[in-house]
Amino acid sequence: MTNSINYDIVVEATLLASPQPLGIDALGKLFNGTLKPNQIREILENLKEFWNTRGLRLVETAQGWSFQTTPAMHVFLARLSDQKPPKYSRAVMETLAIIAYRQPATRGDIEEIRGVAVNPNVLRQLEERGWIEEVGRRDTPGRPTLFGTTQTFLDDLGLKTLSDLPALPGALPEVREFELNFPDPINADGKEHVEDTVAVSAPDAASSDPR
Repeated sequence: MTNSINYDIVVEATLLASPQPLGIDALGKLFNGTLKPNQIREILENLKEFWNTRGLRLVETAQGWSFQTTPAMHVFLARLSDQKPPKYSRAVMETLAIIAYRQPATRGDIEEIRGVAVNPNVLRQLEERGWIEEVGRRDTPGRPTLFGTTQTFLDDLGLKTLSDLPALPGALPEVREFELNFPDPINADGKEHVEDTVAVSAPDAASSDPR
């Protein structure tokens, strides 16, 4: 590789074309070891700042760096797709938020915070989506199942670790006021799968959502 090649453009093009996030070690292979990890990270940070005001953003997750569409673009991208984006009830999203902030959490923990019984379908939806999983059993009578979030949960939210979750406005029960934004990665074919931005708010007494 000659010095005439702009390293930033190489990294940018690679990430835009990649179907999955790439880490610094993987990106280093582009340059046959001529760039140090700190130099590659500097390139990534520069690109992140450059794309900050555009319809795509460069984010670092636990699996590496990738471009994602911004939530503001979802309403426009949805017009190009015949598929309806998945919608989740308040009960599902409240349960997910509780598990994310309380984990590991049992069904009883969730019911204590929400004040209503947990419908088994709620946990099943989150497991099928790949956002939660069983992580063990609590050493109490009945040995209830403990749930935690997954790598997929972090990736879908564009987070590197759980410590990157937004701070709650108050105590744990206030997770009902938390808003979850699910950014959409750019797929290999250039198409975006549009997800909803779901506000986790207190359940409506008149709602027919499963509990």
